[in-house]
Amino acid sequence: MGVYYSGTRTTARRVNSVVGFAAGAVFVIVGLLGFTVSGGHPAAGHEGGTLLGLFQVNVLHNVVHLSVGAVMIAAAIAGARAAKVTNTVVGAVYLLVGVAGLVVAGSAADVLALNGSDNVLHLGLGAVLLGVGLAADRD
Repeated sequence: MGVYYSGTRTTARRVNSVVGFAAGAVFVIVGLLGFTVSGGHPAAGHEGGTLLGLFQVNVLHNVVHLSVGAVMIAAAIAGARAAKVTNTVVGAVYLLVGVAGLVVAGSAADVLALNGSDNVLHLGLGAVLLGVGLAADRD
């Protein structure tokens, strides 16, 4: 982690900014890759293309990934406080999405084409982001 100098003030890159930027970049990449497999499937619904042989995605799911990624990158660039809040909120939301996915996967209420692999990933990612958001960069 680098140290940057701004006049006489020194600021180190914060954990939440690094994690938020990295996670955001992965979300954007996954969102873009999702479009390579979601063609021929409904834009929203319980069916989707399979990404990496594990995860179902549809156009709406891809748009969510792109949007979340853009927000996380913007927050990371804005600074540690914005990244901390964003990581905490996105983590909590992804935990809720993981739990909701356990209930709705495969049903008419499943507009994001969620499957078991998605649910496990969402629960794990949610826990990590929420944990980093709450525990790191405490001043």
